[in-house]
Amino acid sequence: MRLQNYDYTTNGAYFITICTHQHGYFFGECNDGQMTLSTIGAIAQGFWYEIPKHFVSVTLGEFVVMPNHIHGILILDTPTVETLHRNVCPAPTAPTPTNCNNPAPPPKNEFFSNISPKANSISTIIRSYKSICSKHINPAFPQQDFKWQARFYEHIIRYGPSY
Repeated sequence: MRLQNYDYTTNGAYFITICTHQHGYFFGECNDGQMTLSTIGAIAQGFWYEIPKHFVSVTLGEFVVMPNHIHGILILDTPTVETLHRNVCPAPTAPTPTNCNNPAPPPKNEFFSNISPKANSISTIIRSYKSICSKHINPAFPQQDFKWQARFYEHIIRYGPSY
């Protein structure tokens, strides 16, 4: 579960764990402390390294592929942009049933936009990563029935004098 009221687009480091469905061993084998990647594991590893090419505010920290899950650190560093805001009610161009003091309810697509993962958030990054892996793995290995676990685990890495 995500931390309630936390903005996962916030700059910082996040420790991520993504598991395969029912913890199936798709990514290879670990023998004598050494991980030998399968082709599916190599695909998962390769697409992890592609993340910064698609999300320019992301830097990769340490990353490891295990037989049935991956661990990785994603570092978000989005530059802040200051904007000027004005609270101005536009001049009416035609009579409408609403005004600035009594706005209309948001349209349906705005509602879904508000509850969807935000652009460049950890959830969006992981959703994109899982999707591209599945789109390449499943056609190449249909007999494997590869799937990800529905969710992922994250831990916000905290640092500084107050932690």
